[in-house]
Amino acid sequence: MRSFKNRILFYISYFLLWVSYFVFARSFFLVFNFSSTKELDTSTIINTFYYGLKLDISFAAYLSIIPFLLFIISVFTTTNYLGKIVKIYSYIILAIITVLLLTDAGLYQSWGVRLDNSILPYLDKPMLMLASVSKGLLAFGIFAWLLITIGFCWFFKKVINNKTIVIAKSHWAQAILFLVTTASLILPIRGGLQTNPINQSNVYFSSSMFANHAAINFTWNFFNTITHRTNGINVYKSLDDKIAKNIIKKNRKPLLNADTDNILNTKKPNVILIIWEGLTAKVVGALNGESNVTPNLNALSKEGLLFTNFYANGDRTDKGIPAILSGYYPLPVKRIMRMPNKTRSLPMLPKQMEDLGYKTKFYYGGDLNFANMKTYLRNAQINNFVDGSFFKNDDWNSKWGAHDHVVLQKFAKDFENKQTHPFFKILLTLTSHEPFEFPDVYKFGKDTEDNKFRSSHTYTDKAVGNFIKFAKQQPWYKNTLIIILADHGHSLPKHEGLFNDPKKFKIPMLWLGGALTKTNLTVDNYTNQIDLPYTLLDLLDGDNSAFKWSKNLFNNSKNQFSYFSFNKGFGTISKNGTIVYDLVGKTPILEIGNTKTLDSLGKAISQEVYQDFLDRK
Repeated sequence: MRSFKNRILFYISYFLLWVSYFVFARSFFLVFNFSSTKELDTSTIINTFYYGLKLDISFAAYLSIIPFLLFIISVFTTTNYLGKIVKIYSYIILAIITVLLLTDAGLYQSWGVRLDNSILPYLDKPMLMLASVSKGLLAFGIFAWLLITIGFCWFFKKVINNKTIVIAKSHWAQAILFLVTTASLILPIRGGLQTNPINQSNVYFSSSMFANHAAINFTWNFFNTITHRTNGINVYKSLDDKIAKNIIKKNRKPLLNADTDNILNTKKPNVILIIWEGLTAKVVGALNGESNVTPNLNALSKEGLLFTNFYANGDRTDKGIPAILSGYYPLPVKRIMRMPNKTRSLPMLPKQMEDLGYKTKFYYGGDLNFANMKTYLRNAQINNFVDGSFFKNDDWNSKWGAHDHVVLQKFAKDFENKQTHPFFKILLTLTSHEPFEFPDVYKFGKDTEDNKFRSSHTYTDKAVGNFIKFAKQQPWYKNTLIIILADHGHSLPKHEGLFNDPKKFKIPMLWLGGALTKTNLTVDNYTNQIDLPYTLLDLLDGDNSAFKWSKNLFNNSKNQFSYFSFNKGFGTISKNGTIVYDLVGKTPILEIGNTKTLDSLGKAISQEVYQDFLDRK
């Protein structure tokens, strides 16, 4: 009977060891993200532990299965070697999940979501993934990993040794009893006897999304998103298919035609597209952002057409590029640019420009293999590239690639050759990406991430401004349209409100050049990146019929809208209202004004785009 009691005590102690680890992990997450935690009241912080305990217990049960099964063998033999096996198993698991703990805490500040399978596409290039991490933060991470892992290994060792030393051989019948005990772990794993197993929405308890996210167990969330494949199932379906299609058609159809005279003085202007890494409206004075971060862009805004309610469709570069060049809505989680079998069937602006007689070329100072970018661009019929391999190592920052001013100088130099065909040239900047390294004065200093971010955009603004000065002196400028826009918005500088507030997704777009018939004007329509290819081809008398999600940037209807998606959520904005919707909790997390139609429109877009993604082969 004593051995039976001791085995029960071992099972309980071991299980609680893992629960205590996850309680510590939640405390670490709250402390690491203290700027958000301090906005919660005490009861809400306590509730993150209370509600989060459900998933903590669930994953602790998963981790206890192997040790529980091993100690069934202890009924027939001594526990010395079994204890060693359990300790080795525990140490390995601790080392692995502590890496996940630190990765989760760090990425949350940039991505605003708990660790999930969206990190997997980056694992094939770990050095580029680490490029977003400063040296100081990386050193802290290694130190913290050693400290936490060694600390909990000591704790596990002490408890396992104390409990296993008192376990002896017993009657064989106990093996059956403990097999049943192990099998009973299915109850905490699935969260009880209810019909549906526990999931993330079971721990959502607050109107604060940060509090809900803090309640999630990071390991449960990570492995759940890896193991739960959609298998062709539309996980975002909430409406009847016919109803969803009709909602999109009804909202899009009136927005396809321009309500303005032709803004170009020629049907075949040269087109330069400058895609600016992470440029948020929050730091653009011309859009009522901070006044002194982008002085050149602010001044240039008075020389062209400035879009004042323009929004990124997604929150990463590999979402922004297909939005800009394919008019394709980003998915809440998956990135279509990383899937060549699906991107080859997308409509492509560069392809259409080639059909119109344009010569295309793409410039980027980094590695075009990252995120399958080169494969996507080749599917778009772009065969001429300038990438990081064109530049000396001395011209690179320590992480991503050649500095923006070097790339823009190369960009300008290429225009010295006589242009015999109309050209469509695309340049993607990179210096304003973390860790914000560049060889110039940090105008706002380096004391905070916000200030490094601001300084990097001032640097890129200077480089872009110098290129525009050069362009104005060239004979081809009078027949050229230059479009400057961001690939996505940014969480920096930190803003009040939701992490995925619309202000994170609002970005600048400016049209310049001698090909414009109108200047010093604002376009106040609610528009998106995906509207660019449809509108540009409309102006050039090209075929834009394949861009089935886009609308015309110059349609002045009161029904104009913008849509953006983020990890497991979306936002829809119009003149009359704003809604941000969480697809996990299946609830609005921000509602302003009249959101009735915006709610159904956002759900319809999320559903239909994901179905389109599934159907592409």
